[in-house]
Amino acid sequence: MPIYNPPLRDMQFVLHELLDVSGALKAMPKHADVDVDTINAVLEEGGKFAAEVVFPLNISGDQQGCKLDRDTHEVTPPDGFKAAYDQYVAGGWPSLSCDPEYGGQGLPFVVNQCFYEMLNSSNQAWTMYPGLSHGAYECLHAHGTPEQKATYLPRLTSGEWTGTMCLTEPHCGTDLGLLRTKAEPQLDGTYRITGQKIFISAGEHNLVPNIVHLVLARLPDAPPGSKGISLFLVPKFHVSADGSLGDRNGIYCGGLEHKMGIHANATCQMVLDGAVGTLVGQPHKGLQAMFVMMNAARLGVGNQSLGLTEVAYQNALAYAKDRVQMRSLSGVKAPGKPADPIIVHPDVRRMLLTAKAYAEGGRALACYGALLLDQELNHPDEAQRKDAAELLALLTPIIKAFITDNGFDAAVQCQQVYGGHGFIKEWGMEQFVRDARINMIYEGTNTIQSLDLLGRKVLGNNGASLKKFGAQVEAFIRTEMANEAMGEFVKPLADLGGKITQLTGEIGMKAMQNADEVGAAAVDYLRVVGHMVYGYFWARMAKVALDKIAQAEEEAQRPDPFYVGKLQTARFYFTRLMPETSSLMRRIRAGSEVLLDTDAALA
Repeated sequence: MPIYNPPLRDMQFVLHELLDVSGALKAMPKHADVDVDTINAVLEEGGKFAAEVVFPLNISGDQQGCKLDRDTHEVTPPDGFKAAYDQYVAGGWPSLSCDPEYGGQGLPFVVNQCFYEMLNSSNQAWTMYPGLSHGAYECLHAHGTPEQKATYLPRLTSGEWTGTMCLTEPHCGTDLGLLRTKAEPQLDGTYRITGQKIFISAGEHNLVPNIVHLVLARLPDAPPGSKGISLFLVPKFHVSADGSLGDRNGIYCGGLEHKMGIHANATCQMVLDGAVGTLVGQPHKGLQAMFVMMNAARLGVGNQSLGLTEVAYQNALAYAKDRVQMRSLSGVKAPGKPADPIIVHPDVRRMLLTAKAYAEGGRALACYGALLLDQELNHPDEAQRKDAAELLALLTPIIKAFITDNGFDAAVQCQQVYGGHGFIKEWGMEQFVRDARINMIYEGTNTIQSLDLLGRKVLGNNGASLKKFGAQVEAFIRTEMANEAMGEFVKPLADLGGKITQLTGEIGMKAMQNADEVGAAAVDYLRVVGHMVYGYFWARMAKVALDKIAQAEEEAQRPDPFYVGKLQTARFYFTRLMPETSSLMRRIRAGSEVLLDTDAALA
């Protein structure tokens, strides 16, 4: 059976030693009293809930799946899911980072980020039921009417109700300009909405008495394309002015998708048959409002793969220490055993270190992104808010795509450590692989994320946002360049930064002649920039580790193995993972012709 131990020590390292989160929060009056002890206490309790309540339901939930009653259209999640959700609500966990005005605890997003990582490690499918509510909450908090906020936000905050986002239709996913769902205005100010949505995660279930659907649809006078889309709030049950529930609304689950992974989450085909909804935001401005939820979801999906990377690594490491097979090529390492533990073999260590480096690098990036979100929304200085928003917009596609690509790779590598047992259900590894695969697809495929990064976030503003992040990297390099101990980290980082600057200019020049050059380069380009971002955080982590090791040696103390391990992992990242950028840049420079001049090959 799989194991999971919340990585509290590494989270504390990232939050307190790397990012100095509590120091950054002191600049925000809303969070100024959130200190190290508070953060640690919340995460310790959150880790217990994740590991003790949610994690035991992961395999059983995957095996059981969800059941749809065709007559009532009700969906029943696996056994134990509702009881776990009730405990989640009773513990106040839904309200962790929500606005106190609506019953929230007002803690920073960076704390919620770590809590959700542990939930995702424990059970991604279960976590999706409450997880999407955060996006619905943020969307309504930003764009809802006073009446919508008063009615819905306290109940989303408490977890009494959950939320969804209903975008995709059978004929359109990424290209939302093609959507057909219609909204007819009524005399009472409401709208009658008719259409069909697919791939709606947690679209129907019995964990809560009501579900708040945020639905994209077209008004009768809507212009064509994405500029003619509006956003509507459509509850499962009609809601009275006092918040009490009335009759069932005309939105229901018409079918459940049978999926490769996340079997325990209800992925629904939703039918809207004259469902009553209210407008969120301005007419024809629905995408603008929905992007609040979509960006939150993209950060959340990165977090899902981060969680799976961590739990896959933990289990593969434990297995590699226990499993004995063959002898080490350099001589017997366990003379008292008939063979050596497989962790002595170089390639097993390569696979384990790959997962570890991706987990810890991803954690640093994800926490940094969450801190930027806190600064964007709560910093008193407008310039700081704008800078944070710009950096987060740049990093969001990287958080979503790079972490999820790496997460799937890590899950497969950890499965490989198990050999044949990795293919067998009871060990749990094959489920991590299956669950991780969806994260590269939904909330905008990773190709879409790469196009967003290169086309919109980099070339779209002549590299200004990338230069802003690059300035941070350059400042760090300048500070550490004279430090001999840091040379193995800052020199390759500086080299890669210079190469990215040159490469970006080349792509931009080629794209002016042929826009397909952006599409041909984008996926590889995101990985190159992703490695630069990870490299920056790994160099910073190595700096902390080196300082702590040096301090211990000065005091004639044995260095903490945690810092020694951090330094060793940093070296692995720089020598075995980041060099991938060389081949990626060669592929980018090959251009679009070799892809597009292929009609005969693809006939």
